[in-house]
Amino acid sequence: QVQLVESGGGLVQAGGSLRLACAASGSIFSINDMGWYRQATGKQRELVARITSGGSTNYADSVKGRFTISRDEAKNTVYLQMNSLKPEDTAIYYCYARVRPSIVTGWRDYWGRGTQVTVSS
Repeated sequence: QVQLVESGGGLVQAGGSLRLACAASGSIFSINDMGWYRQATGKQRELVARITSGGSTNYADSVKGRFTISRDEAKNTVYLQMNSLKPEDTAIYYCYARVRPSIVTGWRDYWGRGTQVTVSS
């Protein structure tokens, strides 16, 4: 089994910062991509940022220049540093990872339960 546990969400004023973390644990042979999606009330889930095992990153246009994704390979953890937060960033943020649980299994996508980020104006 593979578990992803997010932390770091909360309430912040516009212009403030938060740092999200997501740790993967369990049966892990290898991890490929890791990243963050978000879903605001009444909207579809959207990609915020992703990072490959090689360190390549891509971001949603709405967060470029404000958010930074990084990962610690040794800890199987991905981070999302969010600066200059805006009320429109308010959403539940979900972590995901593409994991190969063992040498004999294929790649599978796993998701965390989500962490609420609320930005007040």
